[in-house]
Amino acid sequence: MAKSPEEEHPQKAFGWAAKDTSGILSPFHFSRRENGVEDVTVKILYCGVCHSDLHACRNEWGFVRYPVVPGHEIVGTVTKIGNNVKKFKVGDRVGVGVMVGSCKSCEYCNQDLENYCPKMIFTYNSIDHDGTRTYGGYSDMIVVNQHFVLHFPDNLPSDAGAPLLCAGITVYSPMKYYGMTEPGKHLGIVGLGGLGHVAVRIGKAFGLRVTVISSSPRKESEALNRLGADAFLVSSDPGKMKAAIGSMDFIIDTVSAVHALAPLLSLLKPNGKLITLGLPDKPLELPIFPLVLGRKLVGGSDIGGIKETQEMLDFCAKHNITADVEVIRIDEINTAMERLGKSDVRYRFVIDVGNSLSQL
Repeated sequence: MAKSPEEEHPQKAFGWAAKDTSGILSPFHFSRRENGVEDVTVKILYCGVCHSDLHACRNEWGFVRYPVVPGHEIVGTVTKIGNNVKKFKVGDRVGVGVMVGSCKSCEYCNQDLENYCPKMIFTYNSIDHDGTRTYGGYSDMIVVNQHFVLHFPDNLPSDAGAPLLCAGITVYSPMKYYGMTEPGKHLGIVGLGGLGHVAVRIGKAFGLRVTVISSSPRKESEALNRLGADAFLVSSDPGKMKAAIGSMDFIIDTVSAVHALAPLLSLLKPNGKLITLGLPDKPLELPIFPLVLGRKLVGGSDIGGIKETQEMLDFCAKHNITADVEVIRIDEINTAMERLGKSDVRYRFVIDVGNSLSQL
């Protein structure tokens, strides 16, 4: 007979879990494995609330196994290390992102691209090496193989820095891979949410000219005056869209809703690149004529490997880049999820786990 989540492992753990497709989270007792020789045990202090957490809680992508404890933007302190752990010591402030395991031997792992490993293990709603389920950061503690633990730079705040572990690397990785690091080049960023607002700051740190592309005119002042974008383009204004045709070298598309790609492709110069990061639940229509006639490229990207994620954290620390966050208590998570579904947050919820998670 299968063991209950509370009996699978020796260490008792506590968090909040969604238990059905309603997505409502509630207190949940479960367990974590003992700290192995390659493991780091982390007391969780803060955990960001990613839009993918909402998708998972409601099983909107169709592959969730309940109960699910979300959370993959984790910042905490090390409380225990295994005998073979040399990179960390007790008391260190560390981060844990979207993944906690991979095969470590395939061509992708050997290139520091663990995020593309066929056997990559997600921080939650995945199966660990021992066959048990992984549970995420809406909880009091976590045990992670040292390879997948990140040093959290001293000058990054734990709360506003937490979303960088997903949102930050999700926009940083394609900028590096697709060559969006040449000062003076023109970058368009579609959507000014959790990903988009971080992309503006990272793009500016690379020296790019940044235009925010949004359907909401009310976000113009925020984009220009608070985030430091160079220009703002209202995508629902035909005149302004026409005037911007052929003006951009790159576009990062962060929108997860179904939307048209043709208007975005028209904004690109010849040889321009449109990189999609959002995950719509239905296919998007891709017109081929603009690609062929302008030698344009449509690509995608999914987080980054551990080495690149550490590089991103260090880059953000150097340039004082953080996310704009609204810190909440764990018992406010269901209200936060409702607001997140309506895009009613500027720009990322972060749970103060350390000060608000108490066992019931």
